[in-house]
Amino acid sequence: MSPLYENSTLRIEVEASEIPWLKIFTQTPYKEMSQLPAPLKLEIYELLDTIETLMLTYYTPTKINIASFGNYLPHLHWHIMARFENDSFYPEPMWGTKQREATLTLPPFEGFSEALLVQLTQER
Repeated sequence: MSPLYENSTLRIEVEASEIPWLKIFTQTPYKEMSQLPAPLKLEIYELLDTIETLMLTYYTPTKINIASFGNYLPHLHWHIMARFENDSFYPEPMWGTKQREATLTLPPFEGFSEALLVQLTQER
């Protein structure tokens, strides 16, 4: 799958899921957050903030989850997920035990991604 957005330092990918779920990767592989140059740490924080804020306003989720693991893939990356009380896993993490079968009715992802790309191209 091609990235939703990328620049010289970062790329955003979409995780196929019932919920809105994006992943941010550094273009250069780093194993740990402490290894990132300070300007890249700031860029990542600002990107996480932009995505979270837009997810909150566009989807009005119950909660936003942000995670960074990298145990299987030792390339530092972040997951940003809009969570809903009636999604299949809530309140468990998306990697947890499925709680129910769910069919969410959400605004179209295309509208979210278009709005995000507008913000990212205006901010950078």
